Amino acid sequence: MPTNFTVVPVDDGRKSSQEDSDDNNVLKEEDEETIGDGNPRESSPFINNTDDKGTLYDGKNMALFEEEMDSNPMVSSLLSKLANYTNLTQGVREHEEADEDEGAKKQTVKSPQMGTFIGVYLPCLQNILGVILFLRMTWIVGTAGILESFIIVFMCCSCTMLTAISMSAIATNGVVPAGGSYYMISRSLGPEFGGAVGLCFYLGTTFAGAMYILGTIEILLTYIVPSAAIFKAEEKAQEADALLNNMRVYGTCCLTLMSLVVFVGVKYVNKLALVFLACVVLSILAIYAGVIKTIFEPPVFPVCLLGNRTLQNHGFDKCMKTEIIDNVTVTTKLWSLFCQGPELNASCNEYFTLNNVTEIQGIPGLTSGVISENMWGSYGPAGMLVEKAVPSVPASASPQDQYMPYVVNDITAFFTLLVGIYFPSVTGIMAGSNRSGDLRDAQRSIPIGTILAIATTTVIYLSCVVLFGACIEGVLLRDKFGDSVKGNLVIGTLSWPSPWVIVIGSFFSCCGAGLQSLTGAPRLLQAIARDGIVPFLEVFGHGKANGEPTWALLLTALICESGILIASLDAVAPILSMFFLMCYLFVNLACALQTLLRTPNWRPRFKFYHWALSFLGMSLCLALMFISSWYYALVAMLIAGCIYKYIEYRGAEKEWGDGIRGLSLNAARYALIRLEEAPPHTKNWRPQLLVLLNLDSELSVKHPRLLSFTTQLKAGKGLTIVGSVLEGTYLTRDTDAKRAEQNIKSAMAAEKTKGFCHVVVSSNLRDGFSHLIQSAGLGGMKHNSVLMAWPAKWKQSNDPQSWRNFIETVQETTAAHQALLVAKNVDSFPHQERLGEGTIDVWWIVHDGGMLMLLPFLLQQHKVWRKCKMRIFTVAQLDDNSIQMKKDLQMFLYHLRLNAEVEVVEMHDSDISAFTYEKTLVMEQRSQMLKQMQLSRTEREREAQLIHDRNTASHAALNDKADVSPERVHMTWTKDKFCTERNRNREPYSNMAVRDLFNMKPEWESLNQSNVRCMHTAVKLNEVVVNKSQGAHLVLLNMPGPPKNRGGDENYMEFLEVLMEGLNRVLLVRGGGREVITIYS
Repeated sequence: MPTNFTVVPVDDGRKSSQEDSDDNNVLKEEDEETIGDGNPRESSPFINNTDDKGTLYDGKNMALFEEEMDSNPMVSSLLSKLANYTNLTQGVREHEEADEDEGAKKQTVKSPQMGTFIGVYLPCLQNILGVILFLRMTWIVGTAGILESFIIVFMCCSCTMLTAISMSAIATNGVVPAGGSYYMISRSLGPEFGGAVGLCFYLGTTFAGAMYILGTIEILLTYIVPSAAIFKAEEKAQEADALLNNMRVYGTCCLTLMSLVVFVGVKYVNKLALVFLACVVLSILAIYAGVIKTIFEPPVFPVCLLGNRTLQNHGFDKCMKTEIIDNVTVTTKLWSLFCQGPELNASCNEYFTLNNVTEIQGIPGLTSGVISENMWGSYGPAGMLVEKAVPSVPASASPQDQYMPYVVNDITAFFTLLVGIYFPSVTGIMAGSNRSGDLRDAQRSIPIGTILAIATTTVIYLSCVVLFGACIEGVLLRDKFGDSVKGNLVIGTLSWPSPWVIVIGSFFSCCGAGLQSLTGAPRLLQAIARDGIVPFLEVFGHGKANGEPTWALLLTALICESGILIASLDAVAPILSMFFLMCYLFVNLACALQTLLRTPNWRPRFKFYHWALSFLGMSLCLALMFISSWYYALVAMLIAGCIYKYIEYRGAEKEWGDGIRGLSLNAARYALIRLEEAPPHTKNWRPQLLVLLNLDSELSVKHPRLLSFTTQLKAGKGLTIVGSVLEGTYLTRDTDAKRAEQNIKSAMAAEKTKGFCHVVVSSNLRDGFSHLIQSAGLGGMKHNSVLMAWPAKWKQSNDPQSWRNFIETVQETTAAHQALLVAKNVDSFPHQERLGEGTIDVWWIVHDGGMLMLLPFLLQQHKVWRKCKMRIFTVAQLDDNSIQMKKDLQMFLYHLRLNAEVEVVEMHDSDISAFTYEKTLVMEQRSQMLKQMQLSRTEREREAQLIHDRNTASHAALNDKADVSPERVHMTWTKDKFCTERNRNREPYSNMAVRDLFNMKPEWESLNQSNVRCMHTAVKLNEVVVNKSQGAHLVLLNMPGPPKNRGGDENYMEFLEVLMEGLNRVLLVRGGGREVITIYS
């Protein structure tokens, strides 16, 4: 029901003169501006409009809304702008005005006044009716028969009618600015589909120009001035080649002439449009008048038959072998064509001798009953004789038959070929939508005019099929070029008052259609180029000073020339059928998609549409593509696919609110709900990463190589969320957050990392990272692993909060059952350069779900790590059978389908070295000192250097000692091993204490024995790892768990530092508490 508005006048204290004086151009098509987050968006001429900054809102009545008035206009201002809005007329009209004004200031464009009949119906009628109707329709009816021709016409017209319904829905869903059909498709399906289909539509229009030019030349050389042919065939076998060469030469000349006309000024084309339309209408009327006349007085166009074979009526006047002149029997010219001389006793062709010559009427008339003979098809190969179903005396096949003046098939005819040749005759339904800016009421005129035009042409085509079959003899219908009726146009023989009405009418009709194609195609290409979605086409967006698309016209002429060089109308027609069918297919897809998605903006004024009709139209288009020519269909789809992928990777980012985006949102929602139902199976598990980045003072990424490593690990698969935290409040740092997000996105693009970016503003870093770990992701699409860089300068930091944040992050990922990856020396990780042959070493100390085995395998899938081999090291202790362990591990890897070298390192219990005690003592003393006093940064750095020097000296003194193993390193990857280690863990440490008692210095007695043992493990394991893996490209280590109590945080950091000492690239891995790799299929 209609909505009622009541307008209440309110005095806002302003004069009307303060209104913006230039309201005619308030709707700026597709302007894009960048807002605070750096994302382009479609700007509104009403909201966030800064044109009226000079206007003061000093009225007391609206004081409450003064803040909003800076960005949002008052309703009165909005309605005023809408009322004054006029859409500039499209197409070539503005270029005409530019030519006439010659640089003078343009006057205000008058409101468009074209109605439905003039603006939509007649242009559609003129574009749909054309060359195929005049040159090929009779041949299609004769070859396919009335029934199959009726099916062909009905299928093609149904396709265009369904497409018109979909197009009407789209065209009435808002204003359709310049670009017409391209604009509709691109704004409904997005820039990728829009660009692909737009270029297909452009290629179709260009090849249509070639087809119309070829039709023009065929009419000229075959029916108007045959003597103008440059290439002439000396023998009948060369006639086809001679015709094609003539078409190429004259077609090129015609294309050049037409291109010059378009270049000089399209206003001449517009002025001639009415003449061309009149030619089409008069030709159609002449056909119907001729059909009616055949009822009373059929025209005389005799067809000469030899037996049942049709003869070309070029070299003879009388259809007889001999005639009696002055009581003397003499031979005719026909005799000379089949015999070796004019004598009665001359040697003649066998078939000519055995059969008589008969003459039949080519147009027997509507009431003659010939319709029953023409009901069924007569397909055949190239060179097959056109024969009538009458008795004849057969003769032995002779190679000389091909040189006889018989009418033969010039191409192999079959049903699917006829579909491809006929379909261009129903194209042109977009003519109305392309002129939407010239219409008084486009949303009413486009549906009515287009559908009426299609209905009219459908009636014309279907009636022509029946009337041609009912009026014209079958052999004449199958005579494509009218050779049997002295080279007359077959459809012309039916027309009244003269065949020349159709010949001249069709000639000018083809000329006009060719000119319109050469006018429309460059502007379509210019619209695509100016949209900026296909970078390499940008040059074609430029033109003359008045906007004439000069470069686009040049490209169009070159592509059109390639169609003319094909030279055969029958070969060009299926090509443009493909491109138009693809365009129509996507129009139907766009309508079906928008209807099914029920997007809020989908509110067409045209109500007689349904998604089922659009889907049926789309299916019909696809079926017709493959019916016409499956290989052309595949090539057209390949071209569209290549353009789609090119725009997807290289094209400018556009947000047009298209249906594909809506479909993606619906599909994503459905998938997320499905993912929520159950956790992923182990076979489907892959690391879904949350990458925690640190930003510098300029809000740039500190460690971009962390993103490189993410790309190499993920290879574009699965989920990647890149997060960072800013300290402060969102109200004060919202601009910084958006800038940081933009910087991270730029870094992700540079490192080719595909994923999502999330910047959080929090009162402190620890809470911010905690929020990210808890809440990043959505539903079932959440991260299961966290990747972060090792805080390399934690010792030198003034603020102990830095390493405490790290430890709390470790603890939170453990509590959240998420895997954790910590990269040390991440800046030395490879960027995009391929590594040479080397190894990725895995030190498998404890089994935490198989992450250590899975990560190297994923890395090896990327080109950077492809040449690296995997080595797996594990640890055997005193009571372990290292040989059996190696065999078991090799079998385990075999079942996992992983290729890796296996090495078991034997590490036995040994005394704790003095170096370990000394390192533990230094660690505890330093920790105690930091707790007691706040050291300045300089003092802390000096102390750190002192500790480093002492450690280096102690380490050097002990380098000659034999390798020993940590006391408590255990394997839990088998059940037996787990039980053994659990029992050993219960043993007291008394033996060790007694053994080491005599080695202790007095200050060692007060050390925490737990810290001593942990340091012992770290030192000994580090020695073994450095010895085996110092040259590896990457070392993966089990990450020990964080301390349960807060008191040992700093010691934990020291243990990890010792564990990784002397290694270049290290990845500490901590599992998430679930199996991530399986031996089962």
